[in-house]
Amino acid sequence: MLIDSHCHLEYDGLVENQEAVLQRARDAGVGGFLNISTRHSEWERVVGTAQRESDVWASVGIHPHEADAHENLGRDILAEATKAERVVGIGETGLDYYYDKSDRQVQQDLFRMHIGVARETGLPLIIHTRDAEDDTAAILAHEKEKGAFPALIHCFTASADFGRKVLDMGLSISISGIVTFKNAKDLQAVAAEIPADRLLVETDSPFLSPVPHRGKPCEPAFVRNTAEFLAELRGESFDELAERTTHNFHELFSRTAA
Repeated sequence: MLIDSHCHLEYDGLVENQEAVLQRARDAGVGGFLNISTRHSEWERVVGTAQRESDVWASVGIHPHEADAHENLGRDILAEATKAERVVGIGETGLDYYYDKSDRQVQQDLFRMHIGVARETGLPLIIHTRDAEDDTAAILAHEKEKGAFPALIHCFTASADFGRKVLDMGLSISISGIVTFKNAKDLQAVAAEIPADRLLVETDSPFLSPVPHRGKPCEPAFVRNTAEFLAELRGESFDELAERTTHNFHELFSRTAA
């Protein structure tokens, strides 16, 4: 069994045929899905799907692209939302300096707020970082000094140096279909060396379809292609990798065990 640790089931490309999308994934051996939110207006739908589908869980959070629109969200609103049934994580949150769709200081402030709620609730933080390695690492290190919190870097595409830093801080790393791309040699080198107990897999669907599905909307079923590629890359059997990444998911997102 596999877990798709990061998908957007409410996004165009999936939501129109959500039940069929989920069934195709189940038929491919996917036994669980973490439905990720990116803006406040999504939370009710994201959580609703998780409450309706017994193998779907939910996160609540604000993507860095949406930071400007949520500058005054307030930690109490986020903290209250984490109490909902089937909510198991916080995010996705973080920093994105590639598109710079929101002011960088606002992104940083909102990221720190999410970290604070993760520390208080014990729910894992789901981190997006793009072209912002230094600031992401600095904020994480500074916040770790205030107290521990569980977290992972989702859709890892950063440098090996950044990977070592976050692993040293105790974070986990999730690998998406990007690892299957021909030009992803640096990522493949990092993915081959991630400690087995810190590794998760995801699709980030409907984005980033892995080989051989490039050019199509990504679906949670395609996490199997990523896992098969990753297992071969790491010299492991598919069953070993599937079992380990599923175990890691439930260890990190401990509410799913209930």
